[in-house]
Formats: sequence, C-alpha cells, structure tokens
Amino acid sequence: MKQKLTETECKAAIENGDFDSSLVAGPAVAIILTQSWCPQWKAMEAYLPGVEAAIDGLKIYYVEYDIETWENLKYETFMAFKENTFNNMEIPYVRYYKNGVYSRDSNYISMDGFISRLK
Repeated sequence: MKQKLTETECKAAIENGDFDSSLVAGPAVAIILTQSWCPQWKAMEAYLPGVEAAIDGLKIYYVEYDIETWENLKYETFMAFKENTFNNMEIPYVRYYKNGVYSRDSNYISMDGFISRLK
C-alpha cells in the first residue's frame, strides 16, 4: 500500500540531497513526487495496486506537495528541491531504488514500465 511522505521525511531529503536510507531500504522502493491536479498522476495512482501485487516487498511513497499543509516546509521550497536537485521539472516524478540504492527515475510511465524499473 502506498504511503504518504511526511514533512519530516521531505525536509530531510532537502537537507541530505536524497531520501533517507530508512525509506529506500528494501528490495524495491518507488518515491513519487507530484501535484494533486496532474491527470498523469491520477492515471498512475489508479494502477499502483496492480504494481504492488506484481512485486513482493515493494514500498511506494508519494507526496502531492501542492496540497500539503506542512508547518515548516513551503510548497515552493519543496518544488525547487525536486526541480533543481533531481533536475526534473515535470510531474509526476518517480525515483526508483533497488536494494537501498537509487537505480533510475522517470516521469509518467505505463504500469508495465513502472514494474520493469523495479524488477
């Protein structure tokens, strides 16, 4: 089941340049950074249960950073981190990790493509 990233996890990513090793530990992890209004995100979100069923031990984290009501982290700050640190201006933006190590990234992708990046 996908899990929403917390403000603390997002702030730590900004401070460290990537997500904490405790989040990305495991055989297959995907972290999705997006905005709530994006139709491509809605299409991906609809097929995520099928992705989870196809990959044992998969963890999926996400954040719709345009609608977060964080106390100490501003939308613009997180968006700038995503765009500048990860050099990606598009949404949804997905980072894939295998066995705790970053392996690649993508923007919108089909369910089969999503699965193939984690197997």
